[in-house]
Amino acid sequence: MGRNRLPGVAGRIRDVDIALVRERSPIADVIGEHIQLRNAGGGNLKGLCPFHDEKSPSFNVTPERGMYFCFGCSEGGDVITFVEKIEHLSFGEAVERLAQRAGIQLQYEQGGYVPRRDHGERARLIEAHRVAAEFYAAKLMAPDAAVGRRFLSERGFERADAETFGVGYAPAEWEALTRHLLGRGFTAEELVKGGLAKDGRRGPIDRFRGRLIWPIRDATGDVIGFGARKLLDSDDGPKYLNTPDSPLYKKSQVLYGIDLAKREISKRAQAVIVEGYTDVMACHLAGVPTAVATCGTSFGEEHIKILRRFLLDQAEFRGEVIFTFDGDAAGQKAALRAFADEQKFVTQTYVAVQGDGLDPCDLRVKQGDAAVRDLIASREPLFQFAIRSTISRYDLRSNEGKIAALDAAAPIVAGIKDVGLRKRYAIDLDRWLGFMDERFVMQRIAEASGAQQGGRQRAPKAAPVDPSVRVERELLKLAVQRPALIGPRFDALDPQAFTAPDHVALHKVIVAAGGVAQAGAGGREWVDLLLEHAHEEGARALVTRFAVEAIQVDPHAEERYAADILTAAEAMPLDRAIAQVKSRIQRLNPVEQQQEYNKLFGELVALEQQRRVLRTRVAGG
Repeated sequence: MGRNRLPGVAGRIRDVDIALVRERSPIADVIGEHIQLRNAGGGNLKGLCPFHDEKSPSFNVTPERGMYFCFGCSEGGDVITFVEKIEHLSFGEAVERLAQRAGIQLQYEQGGYVPRRDHGERARLIEAHRVAAEFYAAKLMAPDAAVGRRFLSERGFERADAETFGVGYAPAEWEALTRHLLGRGFTAEELVKGGLAKDGRRGPIDRFRGRLIWPIRDATGDVIGFGARKLLDSDDGPKYLNTPDSPLYKKSQVLYGIDLAKREISKRAQAVIVEGYTDVMACHLAGVPTAVATCGTSFGEEHIKILRRFLLDQAEFRGEVIFTFDGDAAGQKAALRAFADEQKFVTQTYVAVQGDGLDPCDLRVKQGDAAVRDLIASREPLFQFAIRSTISRYDLRSNEGKIAALDAAAPIVAGIKDVGLRKRYAIDLDRWLGFMDERFVMQRIAEASGAQQGGRQRAPKAAPVDPSVRVERELLKLAVQRPALIGPRFDALDPQAFTAPDHVALHKVIVAAGGVAQAGAGGREWVDLLLEHAHEEGARALVTRFAVEAIQVDPHAEERYAADILTAAEAMPLDRAIAQVKSRIQRLNPVEQQQEYNKLFGELVALEQQRRVLRTRVAGG
């Protein structure tokens, strides 16, 4: 029970408070703030794992027992474990985070309630950013922020819009925010570490000065950084300045607007990628609430991972990712960079290009909300855009130009994983180039495909699962999830029924917890009791896995299924004993070693009789 001690705190969180935090933190709601979960049947939910990159969902959540488990990377646990892992917190910090979410005031033994300022580094930095965001937002109404308010007004944003997105203003002073945060009890070291300030000659100074400020939030809504736009001619810094990488903020893993867009992204199965903060605002206000933007970096693989969790991007679920780019050469180049990562999505990926070079913000100012919606609606498949952009660089009036364009576009078509889609684009490419010779074009594409696949090795086949190990696994899964179905017969099992080392360990945990006779109807309390007795990490992981892994049988047939699995488990020690006796008999000479032979034969008859009794029980079930 030592994990409930907070670092640097004299007391420990009361066990009753930890239980209350678990009770009032529905696991599906907490995990649903980070990934999209869908019904997987049998009371389970499923989504794409946030802890490793995967193409199809293997991350399972079982609300009934308050557990999650990923069958791809074996991460698993309860709601507190999830917050620990996803937020990189200690156990105590995770409990505190969930307690705050649920409105629970924790009590600590040996010292009573501990104020939040004494808690872990991440919680302190999150709080500092929250206070900073409030400071900046309040300063937007100050007289010296008129230049910032004018900037917003010229781009079609009203005061209410600024409040919705938390837009603020950083005073053109050296230490305005620093003084405010130091006065609120934060340290200079914390301000520098969080990227809110930087070291000056006489101490910390504000990182952002005389700039319009956008708070950047993570998917749960916590402010983790800021984006700042230059307003003053005297500012010799870059046009946009962002929080540097910090314990909270990793620019390659941040999408501006994800906190506002995540539910609509899941609901509409669509994500719109724009290039700036004002573009996100314009899209949301114009009726495109799925818009997000990268923060000071190009769109990359980590951003894909974030979006895929909310799109539940898989073969059975065809969503849309729409990139918006200017129609100029730079915009085309950016779109082609995005194409390089396209196949990390399984969704349909599109490009929405505004031909006159207007970004969504400018388009909204000049042509209104409907024009922004029309831009997104006019999206073009990214494959099509990439192919047509590539061949547009060549002179298609000559055969030489056509061949060069074909050879440049062929690798793009060859790289399309969907065979049917690849064939359709091959036909389109033939038409766009004017060859009118599909066989010739497809041959060229096939040659490009062969060059791409050269040297790739076929993955080894998985080894088949031993049937007896499968029986052990199913029986232990029933013991964790449906203990009432297997009752006293499980508790009476010969321990030798279990042979896999991890199964042996879990059986010992169940015995130590009092056997399934102590489980009652099962549920969360039984799983918690097992975890309490699982002192080894491997056993804890297996309890978690078996609490979540589906029982592959019709719920109405579970009782018969449990009886059959129990009988199979009871028979396994008999089967092994029969095999051993038969092996010994085969090595004997029945004439020269008659006495020993007869003895073993008698044992064999008795064992096979026991086996027949079990078979009769199954047949009569």
